[in-house]
Amino acid sequence: MYAVRCTLYDFDPMYRLLPICLFALLAACQETAPPREAVPVAEDSTFLTGTFFVVRHAANYPGFDSTLTPEGQCQAGALARLLRDSAIDKIYFTHFKRSIATADSLRAALHTDTVFFNADSSGESLLYELTRHGDWGKRVLVIGHRPALLPMLRSFKARPPVDSVPENVYDELFTVYKKQDTVLCTVKTY
Repeated sequence: MYAVRCTLYDFDPMYRLLPICLFALLAACQETAPPREAVPVAEDSTFLTGTFFVVRHAANYPGFDSTLTPEGQCQAGALARLLRDSAIDKIYFTHFKRSIATADSLRAALHTDTVFFNADSSGESLLYELTRHGDWGKRVLVIGHRPALLPMLRSFKARPPVDSVPENVYDELFTVYKKQDTVLCTVKTY
C-alpha cells in the first residue's frame, strides 16, 4: 500500500495566502518614480520654428514616376550650388524618382540625412514628419511637387508671395523663416 503523506501546507489556507501576501508586500515597498512635470509648448523655443527651403522637383520626363530631363539635372545642380553653404540639417523629399534625383547632388555633397514624406494637399504629413524626427528649429530642404507646394508653405503659416506655381516652372526656391511669433516667406529663381 501506498502511504499518503499530508502536510500542514495541504490543509491550512493561511499557507496558500502566504506567497500572495509576500508579493503584495514587495510590490508596496517599491519606490515610485517622481511625477513628471509637463512642459508647456510655449517654453519649447524650437517647436514650430526653423528655416525651410521649399522647392519643386526639377524638370522631368512625362510619366507617373519619371526621371529628370537633362535640363532638370542642370536645375538640380544649380540648386545644389545655391544651397551648398546654407548649413542644411536635413533634406525631406517624396518617394518619386524625380524628387529623389533633385536632392541627390546636395545630399551627396553635404552627407546630409534624409527623410521621405508624403506630399498631401494640406501639408500636414510634412508637419507630422518634422515633429516625428525632431527637426523643428533646424534648416531643412523640402523637395515637393507643384500641387502640394503652396499648401506646404501655408502649413507653416506662411503667406506665399505667389498665387500659383505654373506648370512649366521648376526653378523657384521658397524660403520660410519661421520664428515663434513671426513668419517670413521669400521666393527667388535659381
